[in-house]
Amino acid sequence: MSFTETPHYDGDPVDQVLPMRSLILYGLQHVLVMAASPITAVFLVAQTLGFDTALTVSVISATFLVCGLGSILQSFGPRGFGARLPFIMVPGGAPIAIFLAIALQTDVQTAVGAVLMTSVFYFVALPVFRRLLRYFPPIVVGTMLLLVSVNLVRIYGSTITGKPGSDNFADPLNVGLALATIALTVVFAWGFTGTMRRISVMLGLVAGTVLAAIFGQIDLSGVAGGPLIAVPHLFPFGMPKFDIIAALPLIVFSIISMAEATGQTIATAEIVGRREDARGIVPRTIRGDAVMSLVGGLFGTSLIITSGENVGIVRATNVKSRYVTAMAGVILVLIALFAPVSRLASALPGPVIGGTAVIVFAIIGVIGIDLLRRTDLREHGAMFTLASGLSMGLMPILVPGIYSQFPQWSQMIIGNGLAAGTITAVIVNALFQHVRPVAEPSLQESN
Repeated sequence: MSFTETPHYDGDPVDQVLPMRSLILYGLQHVLVMAASPITAVFLVAQTLGFDTALTVSVISATFLVCGLGSILQSFGPRGFGARLPFIMVPGGAPIAIFLAIALQTDVQTAVGAVLMTSVFYFVALPVFRRLLRYFPPIVVGTMLLLVSVNLVRIYGSTITGKPGSDNFADPLNVGLALATIALTVVFAWGFTGTMRRISVMLGLVAGTVLAAIFGQIDLSGVAGGPLIAVPHLFPFGMPKFDIIAALPLIVFSIISMAEATGQTIATAEIVGRREDARGIVPRTIRGDAVMSLVGGLFGTSLIITSGENVGIVRATNVKSRYVTAMAGVILVLIALFAPVSRLASALPGPVIGGTAVIVFAIIGVIGIDLLRRTDLREHGAMFTLASGLSMGLMPILVPGIYSQFPQWSQMIIGNGLAAGTITAVIVNALFQHVRPVAEPSLQESN
């Protein structure tokens, strides 16, 4: 039997322990699919907040470490923490956007404090979160994702152009590298199938980096220097600051994240043939997300959450063992501790990162639009929910400083487009759907 063959197993396929060579091979495949997510996430934050190389390398190492430990936790699920399913954990796109919005509105220490408070909120809300879900229908979540997308494209456009007024602002070479990265990502997504298509974002990032090297826009001189082993540091930005108002957008997102975790858990349990009631597994998944987000916050990362990206690999390979994702977690931990990998990642050019970011976070907008398609926007409640949410959300995003003369405490909410838009959508939707539902006139009445 070759090492890629799966031996016969009579129990749940998800509990099958494969030969070590197979575990390494399939585990590495999972890592390749998700690797672009932590690298891109950290560099988007680093470019936007102006981290130096040493700090960037430290946060990359910490992110890989927490993702690896989280994948092991979700795969083994000790003491009710973790789903005991083949899950990989990653820094989510929307949490990164909200983390950055908080950091830009206040400072990075407050953003880290928001991560820690949100991690605790997971535990507080878990017993009652199903009741909260009624206030987050597709119209509200879709509105939030659209605002996330627009805000991120605006933010990461500056990593492509540089700061206005600087000597190299909107340098055609930098803009060209970003556009080429976007185009290459699309070409890979179009030209490949299966696993290669799923890593088209990472392939676009690599191809854009090669193109930047051809034009002399990348410096690899620091990759070989420095220590061989990297040890992430606790509180790399200093002690966190706790501001409940600033943390509101991330706390609101955590409810949506719990809903996503519910769907992913039920779907994955069905795919891998887990005989246990999937709904009983959901709280374990969420507790795993909460613990690893808390650990991530201690090391300076945003929320670390369960990803559905790797489920496609499970489908494609028909390898359902949770020990494969546990091995992927071990590989991620080894990558985290091997410093040259982090230093290599820190050498990626800003315009390439920016191009990757723009298309990745534009996809978040597409997801939001897909959610909005499920709602009849001709219905007055849905129409005004979306319109009011976009109005309150887009104004501070597109017109920075619009609330600069307002009291500082109020700016934390209405001056934050994600918070203002999402909270507005929740309130307006509740008014129409829960407080005093407005019955639509029948066709005969309208005539």
